[in-house]
Amino acid sequence: MAEPSGRLTASALQARKRSRDKIAVLTAYDATIARLLDEGGVDVLMVGDSLGMVVQGHETTLPVTVDEICYHGRAVARVVQRAHLVGDLPFMSYQVSAEQALHSAGRLLKEGGFQSVKLEGGRVVADHIHRIVSAGIPVMGHVGLTPQSVHGMGGFRVQGKDQDAALQVLLDAQAVEQAGAYAVVVEGVPADLGRRITEQLSIPTIGIGAGPDCDGQVLVCYDFLGMVRGFAPKFVKRFAELGDEIVKATRAYVGEVRQGSFPDAAHSFGSGTGAPAAERGHSGGAGYGPAGEEH
Repeated sequence: MAEPSGRLTASALQARKRSRDKIAVLTAYDATIARLLDEGGVDVLMVGDSLGMVVQGHETTLPVTVDEICYHGRAVARVVQRAHLVGDLPFMSYQVSAEQALHSAGRLLKEGGFQSVKLEGGRVVADHIHRIVSAGIPVMGHVGLTPQSVHGMGGFRVQGKDQDAALQVLLDAQAVEQAGAYAVVVEGVPADLGRRITEQLSIPTIGIGAGPDCDGQVLVCYDFLGMVRGFAPKFVKRFAELGDEIVKATRAYVGEVRQGSFPDAAHSFGSGTGAPAAERGHSGGAGYGPAGEEH
């Protein structure tokens, strides 16, 4: 069945489970990256609380606020044409009560431009999910390794490694489905558990470090683009090495500026083109045509 034009909906994504079409998910935090990923055909763009680590430089996701998720969501929502847009409910924006969860979810839709929200946890947040869904807001769950519980878990550790622990993750995933979620992220579990959860749920599973058998996969955009330095989790595959290219380009730029070879005549305005850019209130090249004229 053909998917509707425009942005993908939660129901269209849920239907992928029946058609067995895999779902490609990436995070995005700004308009420039979001536009490129959307053009590349990604199905879902997620403004994750991972921004606390990869954008803000924190060691965990815990400091992120609803206001910050909404801020980044608005930037992404302005440019996305096709991808479904989901926003993370950050730490302590939903844990207190189902009513708090509904209020925070409503803010993400009203103020952030999101189509759905994601929250971490299984059975303990089932009532919260049900309350949000009952208000007409689609919810994506998140079980297994839940980064907001990093201190309780003793760090970023693989979950469900023994039989009892695996059962607990499965029960959490089932509770998320029964509460009305349209999909669930399964993070940081053995591949056989990822397959087992996928087989037993009727909603799509979105894996991240959960093996190849989930109904979809998600990666942080800076990870898959090769822009993050240092340690990378085992599940991260770099589809480009833009970090190296950015460093190379920066060195070239610095060298030309210091040598005086940039800007050259080809990158400078001649006489008769009007006031200098600084006087017109522009800080860069945006708004200038191919002949250097403002348009």
